[in-house]
Amino acid sequence: MLVNMNHVLRPAKQNKYAVGLFNAVNLELARGILAAAECSRSPVIMGTAEVLLPYGPLEEVSYYLIPMAKKANVPVVIHLDHGLSYDTCIQALKLGFSSIMYDCSTDSYEENVRKVKEMADIAHSYGATIEGELGHVGDNEGSAEGSSHLADPSKYFTDPKLAKDFVDKTGVDALAIAVGNAHGAYKLPPKLDFERIRTIANTVDVPLVLHGGSGLTDNDFRQAIKEGISKVNIFTDINVAAVEAEFKKFSSMDKGLIDLIPAAVEAVKQESMKKMKLFSSDGKSDIQPSNTSMDIEELTRLVAAEVAKYLNK
Repeated sequence: MLVNMNHVLRPAKQNKYAVGLFNAVNLELARGILAAAECSRSPVIMGTAEVLLPYGPLEEVSYYLIPMAKKANVPVVIHLDHGLSYDTCIQALKLGFSSIMYDCSTDSYEENVRKVKEMADIAHSYGATIEGELGHVGDNEGSAEGSSHLADPSKYFTDPKLAKDFVDKTGVDALAIAVGNAHGAYKLPPKLDFERIRTIANTVDVPLVLHGGSGLTDNDFRQAIKEGISKVNIFTDINVAAVEAEFKKFSSMDKGLIDLIPAAVEAVKQESMKKMKLFSSDGKSDIQPSNTSMDIEELTRLVAAEVAKYLNK
């Protein structure tokens, strides 16, 4: 079932669990992630990021992600992560993505607010949800998920005092925060600012997002979710799991690609299931958002978007 982020993140915020975002730049990753969600009875967010488009162009990725989500027997959000440009976000919405992130976190605060507010209005007209970022999540060396390496990440931590203002002015449905997390594999154990997470969670009324989840300890995840994280982004762990499984399967030159695909899919499935259990999203696929008035509003937007498309033909 294809849904937007509000459908899965509102219940997560209310019931103190988190839903994983797993990037799927090819069919094997998508199959493994979706198999994990259906086996775990977990809602799930699948998608890709703008920096990953060289490995799977957005339009081509949409050809399998969206139909798979519609056929799934659990709620599935198809999300563009870290959309860095206006055009890419618009393309994702036109292709049928049910959610986007417009990352303007390296802009000034005022410009971040202006650009994200504009995109939020557009996304909502499609019936899609939008995630913004306040502060800036940097990247570990060699990260495939981001493009900025910060000498002192603490200077870019999310300011709790600005968080409510940002959410109120932009109308975002979820907020990514910087609290000591980073994209890619950590060389040293990260130190998350749990007090900052708690403060922000008590200040804003939208779900909070933790980027750079791969490499954090189980206790880090549990504590972060306890303090108010509702969405966790994972890519490195499933990416590496797939490659390790293929290496183990590849024993001689007489092996072909079709010999490796099942191993990769199964490895991604198992790693994704571990995360779903850790985030406590397993068994939560049937939980519905409690705010039905907003669901009606989203339905109205969907109808308006379809009418607009018809009139523009």
